[in-house]
Amino acid sequence: MNARRPTSATPAWQRKSTLILLAVVAALAVFGTTTQTWIHVSFAQGPVQQSDLNIPGNKAAVAVSALALVALAGALAATIAGKIARVITGAIVLLGAAGIIAVVAGILASPSDAAMAQVGKATGVVGVASNASTTWFPVAAIVAAAVLAVAAALILVFGRRWSVKSKYDAAANRAAAVNDGSPLDEIDSWDSLSRGDDPTL
Repeated sequence: MNARRPTSATPAWQRKSTLILLAVVAALAVFGTTTQTWIHVSFAQGPVQQSDLNIPGNKAAVAVSALALVALAGALAATIAGKIARVITGAIVLLGAAGIIAVVAGILASPSDAAMAQVGKATGVVGVASNASTTWFPVAAIVAAAVLAVAAALILVFGRRWSVKSKYDAAANRAAAVNDGSPLDEIDSWDSLSRGDDPTL
């Protein structure tokens, strides 16, 4: 008679710890890119010399920083959320990732327009002729946002299968241990004492 095969473990890419960690790291990566230079602006030199301008992502695209923080909060919330709330937080993370990609794509398509406000502040004149180009950090932000979107989509698909542990589950496990005569650990013993029970009886 053939031996019964053990049930296969959940693949790593479906696990709660893997997907939440992936989403958190991706959101932090997006936010990290916004602290770096996204747009380099050089000016046509005239009678008044104007030095080149480096614009960080958090100035060129304020929305990206905000969306990254929202996605980060949503990913962290998914760790303790129930099934319905997890769907909501997963959708928030996914929408945040899509928003990041849309905003950054606009900057890559027209860096001059994205730099216009900062150029005006630096020169004090609106509409100064300038040559704006992007660095590789906006591309890195899109890549990280794409990873974030994949993680969010997987959370939406597989998050419904994740179990949610609470203090009531822990209490039930302790009660089961007492009923079947299993030894209690130190934490369980302290909990019993705090309720007025003697764990040694």
